[in-house]
Amino acid sequence: MASLSVYIAPLLVFGLVVFVHELGHFMAAKITGVYAPVFSLGWGRRFFGWKRGETDYRVSIFPIGGYVRMASRDDEALAGIEGASAERGSLDGGVASQRPPEVPEALWDPAGMAPFGPKAVPADRWVESKSTSARVFILAAGVIMNILLTIVVSSGIYYRYGNPYLPAVIDSVVPGAPAALAGLQSGDRITAINGEQVRSWDQVLDRVSPITSGSVSLDVLRGADTLRREITPQIAESTDPVTGAPRKVGRVGIMVRDSVVREPVALGAALTSGTRATWTMARNVVQVLGGLMSGEVSAKNLGGPIQIARTSVQAARNGAETLWSLIAFLSLNIAILNLVPIPVLDGGQILMVLAERVKGSEFSMRTREAVARVGVLAVLALILLVTFNDVRSFFTR
Repeated sequence: MASLSVYIAPLLVFGLVVFVHELGHFMAAKITGVYAPVFSLGWGRRFFGWKRGETDYRVSIFPIGGYVRMASRDDEALAGIEGASAERGSLDGGVASQRPPEVPEALWDPAGMAPFGPKAVPADRWVESKSTSARVFILAAGVIMNILLTIVVSSGIYYRYGNPYLPAVIDSVVPGAPAALAGLQSGDRITAINGEQVRSWDQVLDRVSPITSGSVSLDVLRGADTLRREITPQIAESTDPVTGAPRKVGRVGIMVRDSVVREPVALGAALTSGTRATWTMARNVVQVLGGLMSGEVSAKNLGGPIQIARTSVQAARNGAETLWSLIAFLSLNIAILNLVPIPVLDGGQILMVLAERVKGSEFSMRTREAVARVGVLAVLALILLVTFNDVRSFFTR
């Protein structure tokens, strides 16, 4: 039973992240008065669900992804992407008074609006009838919800499991390295670097790594005595933990004692820590995207659904904390990637809405279709790339 729950983990990861994203779009559509007849978790044909009010809440046959159908001028163009064209029907009139055969009887409402009723959608319920700010809000709501999910999950992890850190206690020193020459020993606790208090190994690395010339002053607690040592770090070749780019760092030849300490965190402090962690992750993701654009980060490092599924299974095996951390990380990745100005993504659509506002009129159908094709090709190219990376990684693992 436990092994089964492990392999359900990818569905939990994908499902929750996508559900929250689409829920943001859906809630924003409802708030602004846009007609939204379908809220789907998954793509393709309807598998099961229930209809409440004017919306069909469903799970579709392909459980990866999801969508919200809104009354829009691009409604028919999205049919092929969402895979539900057989039952969509027109939203702008001309709907049969009798239930079309492709619409399930349970969804048909003789007094309702298309596609599940004979009435056309009123003009004021279309996306295009709303103000620019309302349309941007609808498009950005998915990203906002993913960011909120990351903050909530990260804060919950801190509150439930505490703030983990490795104390700056030396386990061993490398013979002949600067730390050994300075007389540092196993069991010494580093308490300050250049007069600045430290308690965790991460803080030690953050302060020593940038020093590639000159010396550094270490305060060390040995038993009841406090010692101060001046150490000149050696220059070592390393890679940036975020971008993978090569860099030079300072090293003194210390191995840290592997004994994680968890510090209890109050609710307010957990929220602060979760928000700070979200900001740090966001900065790292943007840095990686920048590295991809500049060529400093290889596209070979990108992973796709297969890699995410494998990582989800491994995270589930490592425990709930690791799995929730992965959910927070992927949720933030989805948020930031959706802001990339590719036409079919949220960022690209926001850019189009703002461009129309500046232009003073809507783009022609021909222009919108051309831009959409470019966006679809870009997304397909990205999917092919990450899938190729996943397959290559699987066979060269």
